[in-house]
Amino acid sequence: MRLPGWFTERIESAPPESELRVSTLELFFDLVFVFTVTQLTNLLVDGLQAGKPIEGALRVLLVFGVIWWMYAGYAWLTNAIPPVRPARRMLILLGMAGFMIVALAIPSVFDGDGTAFAIGYLLLITVHAGLYLQATSAFARVVPFNLGGLALIGVASLVGAPYNYLLWGAAVLLLWGSPYFIGQKGFALKAGHIVERHGLLVIVVLGESIVAIGIGAQGLHVGFTLGLAAVLALALTACLWWLYFGGDDEVRAEHTLAGAEPVRRTRLILGAYFYAHIPMLLGVVAVAAGVKKLIGHPVDPLKPSAAVTLAVGVALFLAGNAWFRQVLDITGNRVRNAGALVALVTTALGLWSGLAQLTALVVLVTAVITLERRSVLHSPLPRPVAH
Repeated sequence: MRLPGWFTERIESAPPESELRVSTLELFFDLVFVFTVTQLTNLLVDGLQAGKPIEGALRVLLVFGVIWWMYAGYAWLTNAIPPVRPARRMLILLGMAGFMIVALAIPSVFDGDGTAFAIGYLLLITVHAGLYLQATSAFARVVPFNLGGLALIGVASLVGAPYNYLLWGAAVLLLWGSPYFIGQKGFALKAGHIVERHGLLVIVVLGESIVAIGIGAQGLHVGFTLGLAAVLALALTACLWWLYFGGDDEVRAEHTLAGAEPVRRTRLILGAYFYAHIPMLLGVVAVAAGVKKLIGHPVDPLKPSAAVTLAVGVALFLAGNAWFRQVLDITGNRVRNAGALVALVTTALGLWSGLAQLTALVVLVTAVITLERRSVLHSPLPRPVAH
């Protein structure tokens, strides 16, 4: 059966870098992905409530690992093939359906819904491969790794613990390690689109922390302590936003990527926008889970697992952001790394009062931002080059 011409039409040359920006369809796609982040937050909270924080964190890491791989794959896909024609848009929407199935299966993915997750993931990788192969034959090197990860997830749905965890771990290692075997040749990525797409994703994911405030406070009387805790939780999210967007990091990142030759550019994007964004996004998930546990009774002591989760969330975001900047040769990351270590110490305050820990984290991140700003203002200007 022959498909209609409008469906099988080949892609044209991509527009120049300065003209390729994130489309509304990609933002729509990101909203479905953020639903998976919400499900991961719930998965982490369930582990805290069940008294199994380590198992809950392990589940979040494993599920996030395979989902993040495919999200990054779709970001690269729309970078190479802008979704400007009806056929491409329909296929992207079909990929969104796969993400929706995956997200719905997350809460019970280790307890009976592993097959549904695998089916949704199969739809994701099939659509992704079908579109990406139109742009470059280099993507054929990626397909075996994606299918291998899917096979491991599928087998994991048929066995119990601890073998399912081992198979999921193998899938994550296979997918995350595949760039070292695939290589970076053949993937001509456009700097501006990558920077903008991931920046918008971080904004939307940070919204998960704000949603957590509302969910945690649902049905409660809005008194002074609840209002104060909500404002501080919002302030903490705003501080994380400031770390990522408050300076000129996006401009410098785009400049660095645009000036790199194609293979090095792909390598930099892998380091900064795939690997380094992992701790930042997981950090937001942990902060959202900690806020959910705190907001209902903010003055009371937190359970050790909840206090650790909140502190680790901020530490992960700080360390991941410093890693991101380091990959792109953006200097001045010692304060952020030091802040990540200090954030872990606030766990002790959480064991006394959740509100005290939340206040300390807001003060800490604000101090990091202020110290960095002062160091930039007082740094010597570069000397002019003599001609």
